[in-house]
Amino acid sequence: MALHFVRSPVVSSARALTARVIGFVLALGLGALVLGIAGFDSLHLGRQIIVKSLGSQFGLEDLGLLYTPLLLTGLAVTVMARMGLWNIGADGQFYLGAFVTTAIGLFIKGPEPFMLVLMFFAGAAGGALWILVPTLAKAYAKVDEIITTLLLNFVALLLVYYVATGPWRDRVSGTTASTGRVPYKMPDFFGSLHWGFVIALAAPILFALALRYTKWGYEVRLSGANPDAAHYAGIPVRRRLITIMLLSGAIAGIAGMLEVAGTVHRLQGGISNNYGYLGVMVAVLARGSALGVIAGAFLMALILNAGIILQTQGLTTSAVLALTGLIMLFTAIADQFAHYRLVRPRAATA
Repeated sequence: MALHFVRSPVVSSARALTARVIGFVLALGLGALVLGIAGFDSLHLGRQIIVKSLGSQFGLEDLGLLYTPLLLTGLAVTVMARMGLWNIGADGQFYLGAFVTTAIGLFIKGPEPFMLVLMFFAGAAGGALWILVPTLAKAYAKVDEIITTLLLNFVALLLVYYVATGPWRDRVSGTTASTGRVPYKMPDFFGSLHWGFVIALAAPILFALALRYTKWGYEVRLSGANPDAAHYAGIPVRRRLITIMLLSGAIAGIAGMLEVAGTVHRLQGGISNNYGYLGVMVAVLARGSALGVIAGAFLMALILNAGIILQTQGLTTSAVLALTGLIMLFTAIADQFAHYRLVRPRAATA
């Protein structure tokens, strides 16, 4: 009898990973074919990406600086996804974390260790503050958090551009859309890669442990899986929703803090580099797993770094974006195909 596809609602981690690897390889193959037709040496470009990303300390430092914010913004989106919610506003929360961090660094003086700790918590508070209105609107009026978090991104962006080109602009170097240099710097961990990388890498692990081994984590998981059953069991679902949304905003705000204190050292228009939106892609790749964020963010950082390298080899920005989109498309398709398997129908019994 003819084989046919059957969809399974649950996929094992091994099967999902295998499907993604196949999708990634197919995307690379198709991209290489298109580049070859366009006159580029695909093998040479591939070698350049591997050598310049993973084959030198400078490449690893650059990769790590991209990896750090993606870990945190991806985790910020994943945290809310565990409650069945979508944080599309991680970019705005990133901006507010960077904004508050810069304000502390520019206008308050103190010993550097104390100031870095203060800036860390201020960045977290800024991100949490920026998601507070969407949180209360969702918790008490059931307003769609996708719309409210998304719209606040534009407000945060305009606020940062206003202070970076207006009252806080750099009057010494004259850099466009930039404040003066923040005098407090995260200590280096590996070359130019700062200790914020370690903080960002530890965050998904700590959240995964809390989710698995604490009462709070159990209540969050149950509230996300079945809010009605959680409410019936006496779990304060609304309180957990508020907590998880504020935590999500705080994590994105910390990403903004680390970008200012560890990488850029000043507030700039466009400082987020769309890390908040890319965090959504990381969360999708992670499939709701906090530990999956580690792998998803690494893949995204590698793709971004490869794009930068390809531009130095003569490819246009549009071509790089097309290749990046191709990889993401094939990965998404592979995710769906992982749910299907071929089966042979059983013979009818008499």
